[in-house]
Amino acid sequence: MSDKNDQQSGCIGSDDLHLPEALRGPLRAHLDDLYAAYRRRGWAGRVGFGARPAVVVIDLARYWLDTREQIGSRLDPVVDAACQVLAAARAAQVPVFFTTFDFDPAEPPSPHDRKLKLDLPADAAGRFELDPRLGRRPTERIVRKKYASAFKGTNLHEMLTALGVDTLIVTGVSTSHCVYATCRDATDSFRVIVPRQAVGERCELMHNVFLLDIDIDLGDVVDVEQVVRYLQERGATS
Repeated sequence: MSDKNDQQSGCIGSDDLHLPEALRGPLRAHLDDLYAAYRRRGWAGRVGFGARPAVVVIDLARYWLDTREQIGSRLDPVVDAACQVLAAARAAQVPVFFTTFDFDPAEPPSPHDRKLKLDLPADAAGRFELDPRLGRRPTERIVRKKYASAFKGTNLHEMLTALGVDTLIVTGVSTSHCVYATCRDATDSFRVIVPRQAVGERCELMHNVFLLDIDIDLGDVVDVEQVVRYLQERGATS
């Protein structure tokens, strides 16, 4: 279960939300123990890859990727890994979807707005444009969402089922919020696959804990190389 990549070593995220070095090793060991304990109880089975995959890239836009933004953090390794998945998906002609926040300054306030005060000007829509490194193509749909999950209040589920998709490969940010919520909503209809290097967030502890929970209860957390290989094999046989 231990993740030896940059995300776990504190090389991504926000400096003020990193784990103290003295806690990092013990935390990894404890998460490994938790994973083993859940396995003994029959959790963390494998859903495996299906026959009709799609890829969703969640919120890889300036507002989350620019450290000068209120909730932005260093996530370049996540973008790089997502681009690996995108390259393999495009070569295999696998459907690709992107999400970003549907910003509207006229949106009525909700009680949740009290949890995170976003001081955004009325002309902030540009902050939610996709990172150009993703190379989004005109045929790749952008799902603009109001909520954490890519499914809530959108027609993503209908689009996936219309395409006959049985496997959803989930990438992007943030592990403990939008990625997790999307996996939670997807798991009853699709095999959920999360390339561990292609998801991340600002807080190291939250990333680790929620990635573990996804792997235990919602989908398969696997190395990005395994996802790329699966997509390449699918492309070779399609």
